[in-house]
Amino acid sequence: MARYTGSVCRLCRREGIKLFLKSQRCETPKCAIDKRPYPPGQHGQGRSRSKPSEYGIQLREKQKVRRIYGVLEGQFRKYFKTADRRKGVTGELLLQLLETRLDNVVYRLGLSGSRNQARQLVRHRFFTVNGQRVNVPSYIVKQGDTIGMAKGKGEKAPIKSAIEASKGKTLPSWLAFDSDKIEGLIQTLPAREDITLPIQEQMIVNLYSR
Repeated sequence: MARYTGSVCRLCRREGIKLFLKSQRCETPKCAIDKRPYPPGQHGQGRSRSKPSEYGIQLREKQKVRRIYGVLEGQFRKYFKTADRRKGVTGELLLQLLETRLDNVVYRLGLSGSRNQARQLVRHRFFTVNGQRVNVPSYIVKQGDTIGMAKGKGEKAPIKSAIEASKGKTLPSWLAFDSDKIEGLIQTLPAREDITLPIQEQMIVNLYSR
């Protein structure tokens, strides 16, 4: 499957906000968007400040959300169609689907430094869902599911480093984590107020409704 392999710092600079794609580096003065708060490219600093169109604003919002969660365009469109078919607010259901991807849950539990690292660890069969190994990052977890470590993986350096770095950070209210067992629990599905990312999901709904 195609995957972006360029500098992730360029993505943050293109969207104009920190997307936290590079683990702890994003929280230090070394963060590229702090040092160069303008779009990447030869003419990044000198680009016109003309007002973008409504379509342009909606497109940038969609791209921002795609990049935060590391989802390809085809996948993202499928998530939108799924959310649109369900009963409820489409934009909120879209975010709920993205939040309950296994790679995102691993990241939210503090078992990886970034969503990109979480995807790699899931593919390498580091985690289990309800005791069964799962190697599909897009696997959608459900309320009541437990996310654990595969046998022998809890002592690996990436896991130890991520857990140490996440100490003191607030866990989302819809998750619970047992540090002794290195096991997470999906207490409930995330509500909109649980997702504190700077996202205006209605713009994405408007974009796909054109």
